[in-house]
Amino acid sequence: METMTFPRYSPDDIISYLRSHILEGAEARNLVKGDVFGNPRLEVLHLIYLRILQKVCGIRLEHAYMMPLNVDIMYPQIHEGFLPVCNLYIHMERLLPMCRINDFQIADVLSPKTKRTVRFLSGILNFVNFREFLREAYLELQQSYKLAMEKKQHLEAVNQEATLKLEKLKTVPAEHEAEIKQLTESIRELEQELRQDYRRQQTALQEETFQKKADIAERNQKLNECKVSLAALKEEQEQLKSKIVESPEEWKSYNEMMKEKIKKLKKEKQEATEGYERYRDVVDVLPSCQAELQLYQKKMEIQGENVERLASVLSEIRNLEDQLESSQVELKKANTDEMSLKRVVTAKREKLATAEIQLKKMCEDIELHKCAVLEHFNKVQEKRGAVCDKVMVIRKEIKQKKDQIEQLKEDAEEKAKKAKEIHLILKAVVDKCHESLLKAVKASAASRAEKIDEIREGLFSIQSSLNDS
Repeated sequence: METMTFPRYSPDDIISYLRSHILEGAEARNLVKGDVFGNPRLEVLHLIYLRILQKVCGIRLEHAYMMPLNVDIMYPQIHEGFLPVCNLYIHMERLLPMCRINDFQIADVLSPKTKRTVRFLSGILNFVNFREFLREAYLELQQSYKLAMEKKQHLEAVNQEATLKLEKLKTVPAEHEAEIKQLTESIRELEQELRQDYRRQQTALQEETFQKKADIAERNQKLNECKVSLAALKEEQEQLKSKIVESPEEWKSYNEMMKEKIKKLKKEKQEATEGYERYRDVVDVLPSCQAELQLYQKKMEIQGENVERLASVLSEIRNLEDQLESSQVELKKANTDEMSLKRVVTAKREKLATAEIQLKKMCEDIELHKCAVLEHFNKVQEKRGAVCDKVMVIRKEIKQKKDQIEQLKEDAEEKAKKAKEIHLILKAVVDKCHESLLKAVKASAASRAEKIDEIREGLFSIQSSLNDS
C-alpha cells in the first residue's frame, strides 16, 4: 500500500481543501488542523467522512442512523449508539476501494492514526478531483452534443423551408399555365428559327468560302504560269538580244506589249488579294455571329427565368391579397372581441377593486400574525440561545470528561503493566517458595517416617520386654 499511484497531500493542503470544497459554513470556519490530525476529534472526522459520502455517493445524513431491515435484532435500542459508526464504516468500506485503498478497518473510525488518515484523505481527495475533472469533460461533451443537435434541427428546418419554397417556385398556378405554355412554345419556335437561320448562314458562308478558295487557287495557278512565262520570255529576250539587233520601233512596241501584260498581271494579282481579304473578313465575322447566337440563347434563358419570376410574383401578390382579406375579416372580429373584452375588463376591474379591499384586510391580518410570529420567534431564539449555551457548556464538560477518561485509561494501562510485572515477580517468588516447600515437605516426611520407624521399633521392644516379664 506504500507504492500507490495517487499523490500524498500534506495536512495543511488537506485542511484547506476540506474547508473550500467539502465543508460549508460554520463547519468550514471552525475546522482546525488539530481536529483531524494529532489527537483527532472523532465527531469532526466522522462529519468529514459523512460529507464526502454525501458529495460522492449521494448518501443522506439519515442513512447513517437507519437500522438494516434484512437483519432480525432482538433489542435494537442497544445498537442505536453504535449504529452511526457501523453504517459509516460500511459506506466507507464501499467507497475506498474505488480510491485505490483496500486496508480500511473499523479501528480507523474508532481510534484513527495520523498517517493512515492522511493516506485515506489523500486517496479520497485524488478520487474527488478525478471525478470532478471527468464530470466537467462529460458536461462539455454534453453541451457540444446539445449545440450540434440544435444546429442540426435548425439546418433541417431551414432545409425543409427551402424545399417548400422550391416546390412553390416549381409549381405553376393553374391560371398562368396557358400563358406559360404559350411562352414556352413561342420560345421553342424562336429557338428553331434562330437555329435554322444560323444553319443557313453557316452553309452560305461555307459555300462562299469554298468558291473563294477555288478562285484563289485558280488565280494562283495563273500567276504561277505567268511567272513561268515571264521567266521564259526574259530568257528568250536575252537570247534574242545576243543574236538579233532589232530596230528601236519594234523594241518600243515589244516593250509596250510587255508593259500591258505586266499591268494585266498586276490587276489580276490585286483582284486575287482583294478576294482573299473579303474571304478573311467573312471568316472573321463567323465567331461574332456565333457570339450573337449565344447571346440570343442567354437572352431566351433570362426571359424564361423572368417568366418564372413573374409567375412567382403574381402568386405572391394573390397570396398577399388573400391575407389582406383574411386580415380585414380578423380585424372585424377583433373589433367585436375588443368590445366584448372591454365589457369583461370593466367587470373584472370591479372584481379587482373588491379583491384589493379583501387583500388589504388580509395583509393587515398577515402583518398582525407576522408580529405575533416574530415575537414567538424571538422568544424561541432566546430559548435557543440559552439551550445552545448549555449545549456548549455540556460539550466542554464532555470533552473534559473524555480527556479525564483518556488519562484514566492511560493510568489504568500503566498500572496494569506494573501489576503484570509485579504478578510475574510474585509468581516467580511463589514458584521458588513452592519448590522450597516441596523440598521441606519431602525432607520432613522422610524424617517423620524415620522417627515413626524408630518409635515403632522402641514400642516393639517395650512390648516384647513386657511380655517377657
